[in-house]
Parts: sequence; structure tokens; C-alpha cells
Amino acid sequence: MDADSEQRWPTYLRSVLAFSAVGVLLLYLLQRVQPLLPLSDGMAAVEQSSAWNTAVSFVTNTNWQGYSGESTMGNLVQMAGLAVQNFVSAAVGITVAIALVRGFARTTTDRLGNFWVDVTRTVTRVLLPISVVAALVLVLGGVVQNLSAGVAAHTLGGVTQFLPGGPVASQEAIKELGTNGGGFFNANSAHPFEGPTAWVSLFQIFLMLLIPFALPRTFGRMVGDKRQGYAILGVMAALASVSLGLMSWVQARSGGTATQLAGAAMEGQEVRFGGPLSALFADVTTLTSTGAVNSMHDSFTPLGGGVAMVNMMLGEVAPGGVGSGLYGMLVLAVITVFVAGLMVGRTPEYLGKRLGRREMTLASLYILTTPALVLIGTGIAMAFPAGRGAMLNAGPHGLSEVLYAFTSAANNNGSAFAGLSANTPFYNVALGLAMAFGRFLPIVFVLALAGRLAVQGRRPATVGTFPTHRPLFVSLLFAVVLVVVGLTYFPALSLGPLAEGL
Repeated sequence: MDADSEQRWPTYLRSVLAFSAVGVLLLYLLQRVQPLLPLSDGMAAVEQSSAWNTAVSFVTNTNWQGYSGESTMGNLVQMAGLAVQNFVSAAVGITVAIALVRGFARTTTDRLGNFWVDVTRTVTRVLLPISVVAALVLVLGGVVQNLSAGVAAHTLGGVTQFLPGGPVASQEAIKELGTNGGGFFNANSAHPFEGPTAWVSLFQIFLMLLIPFALPRTFGRMVGDKRQGYAILGVMAALASVSLGLMSWVQARSGGTATQLAGAAMEGQEVRFGGPLSALFADVTTLTSTGAVNSMHDSFTPLGGGVAMVNMMLGEVAPGGVGSGLYGMLVLAVITVFVAGLMVGRTPEYLGKRLGRREMTLASLYILTTPALVLIGTGIAMAFPAGRGAMLNAGPHGLSEVLYAFTSAANNNGSAFAGLSANTPFYNVALGLAMAFGRFLPIVFVLALAGRLAVQGRRPATVGTFPTHRPLFVSLLFAVVLVVVGLTYFPALSLGPLAEGL
């Protein structure tokens, strides 16, 4: 590739889609021919609908898993298939975010950079170096790293227990750093080989937050005004703080004698982590589009599960996934400036770029796509026996399980309410489609918006320009995230977690 050549937004988009399509195909084939591969550890070929779902899941940075990793995937597929996609899917998100930032930063050009150069540099200069160091830290913390197919251990109780092995630490590092979330084992970071101690769990939280909270500063540097980046960072931090406070409160203060004696709602949680760390991990993983878990969200209090669901419904912008969180928040910033312009009767501008009808159409389509996928998908699942038949619970909690699944898939999170038996042909296909459309339709609108912004000149700020680096803008953007995005789901939430919790 010519590193000096650049692409227009349609070419950049085609590169993203082609790269991802090839990733889906290769990962699907790896799963289907698994018995023929070395290091397959005796695993059979993955069933067709499950292989499709997993391929789309990891390529879209969702990492939804309807299967048990230690009993489905051999070591080679875990490494060459899943771990590789953990790197490149995260890199795709970052490159799309950088392309949008270039749209704001550049003037009178139709070029947004070169996707192939961007994705290569992101992997080799950011993700790989940090992951190598992180994997070594995880190994020191007790996370497993080997090529063993597992050993049979004879316990003190006189029974035999199978202990699986594998290259866990290397996959765990990029799983958290790239806000992927797919676990090597079915229990994910609650498994003692993935999350052996509390400090390892805290280190994993640090990895999840590292890049999403660093990218706003990158945005400020690229547009030539760090204050703009700090304003975006302030909104992300404020939303995350409110969410964490609510999650911790509802998990610790739910009613019931047993809950109060335990100090928190401890069902589905590891005692080595406890209630506060479980609540923190769940909050961060749903705020960052990671989807990893060190406790079972289905066993959370109804309102605790509802907070995790709302975190995803906000678009995972506090701080969101690597790249996706930044470009999601910037689209919401465009909406905010437009709303502010309506209030004072001025043509909206953001960073010197005029926001006209076409720009606002693209921003509106972006914020409508995911809610449509979530609500329509949930409605279809509840309308057909194939969807209802996988529910292990009836009533509001059963609805919450289905709503959570489509929210997680369309927002590319990957966590689940485990009470839903989602490894069925219906859910494998339906959730796979939700993941694909939830990932790539917003990318289409983001890159088209970036192209529209890049061709504009920069308008000088005047006394009538709305400052977008001050507390007023931060407060308004905070409100827009809650009102424009969050309230879209309120009727569905009132039938699920709110009805159960109240």
C-alpha cells in the first residue's frame, strides 16, 4: 500500500466493509473446518448458525458468545480466529473515529486518509505493544497461558475434574484493551483462569477504560483545541459517574433480609470480588462496549440489570468502545449544537463547520438506527414461538432477557442475561443480523458525515458562535444523551426491568 495516498469517504467505507467481510468469511471457515486443524483439541466443527453468529460477532467487535468456549473452540481457532479479530475489529473502530475527526480538522478536501494505513498503524503501534505488556502482567497475576488441551485433576473428594488450558492471557489482554469482551471460557472473567484475583479484575477494568478515555484528547489535539477534547471527556466521565453510583446503590440496597445480611445482592457473583467490584466491572463493561463479565448480569437485582441495559442503550458513549464511543459522542455533539442553534435561531456550527440539512440527516439516521434494531428485533422475538421458546423466565424478567440480548447485539456489546438460551438457529441468525447492521450502518453514516465536513471551509468564530468547550455545552450534551437517546427506550424498560424492580 502507498502510505502517501488517501481515500475519499466512499472508498474508505468500501475498504472497511471489504476488510470486515473477508474477516467474517475467514472466521466462519476456521470454525467449520476446525477438526482438520492442528491444536483443535478434539473439538468438532461448529454448527452453521453458531459459526455465522460467532464470525459476525467477533468481526463487529461485539463478541457475543452463544456457546461455551472451552467445549467448542480449540486453541488454534481461539488464537488465529478470535484473538486476531479482537485486534482488527478494535482497529476498525479507531480508524473510523479518526476519519470523522479528520472531517472536523480538515478543510476543502475530499480525502479522509487511507484505511489500510490507518488500520495497520493502529494494530502495530497501539494495540499490539500495549497487549504484550498487559498479557505479561496478567500471567504474573495467575491468568493461564499455555497450549494445553487440559488435564484431569483428582480432587480431595475423590472425583476427577477436567481443568482446561489454553493461551488465555494473550487473548484476555486484547479482549479488554480492544473493548471486545469475548471470553476464552464460558464464565468469562468470572473464571479463575481468566480473572483469578480482585487486582487482576481491576487491571482488566483499567485496560477497558484506557483507549476510550484517551481518544478525546486525541480529538482535541487533531482539531487544534484540546479544550474541545476535554469537554467531550467531561461528558463521558459525568455519565459514567452517575451510572456507577446508580449501579452500586441498587446492588447494595435492594430489599430482602438475605441481601442485607450479605451486604449486597451476591447471587451470581464471585466472593473473591464481592458486590462493589462486581458492580464496578458490570458498569464499566456495559459503558465501554466490552461485554466481559466477572459476575452474571442475569442474577443482578432487576434495577441493577436495568442500569446495565441503559448503559448500552445510551449508545455506549461513556466512554464507549475503542473508536465507536468517540464517534458516537461526536455525532451526539452535532445533535446538541443543532438543538442549541434552534433555541437561539442561528445556523448551527461545530468547530467552524456548518451543520446543514444533509449533515443533520446523517446524524439523525445514526441515532435512530440502533433503537430501531433493538426494539424491532425484540418485538419480532416476542411475537414468534422460536423467540419465546428460548426464554427460561416468564413475565418482566423474561422480556428483560430478550430486550437485553438485542440491546447487547445492536450496540455491539456482547454481554448477556444468561437466562436466555440464545444458541438456537432463530437467535443466532437474528442477533447476527442485529450485530452486523448495528455496526456497519452507523459507520456508513459516520463516514458520510466526515466526507461532508471535510469538503467545507472553516468559518471563523464570532460573538454569536456557541462555545463548545464550556460547562454550558457539557451540560447540554449530557442532557441530549439522556433525553434524545435514553428516553427512546423508556416504554420497553417500563415493561421489563422497571416493572420487575418496582
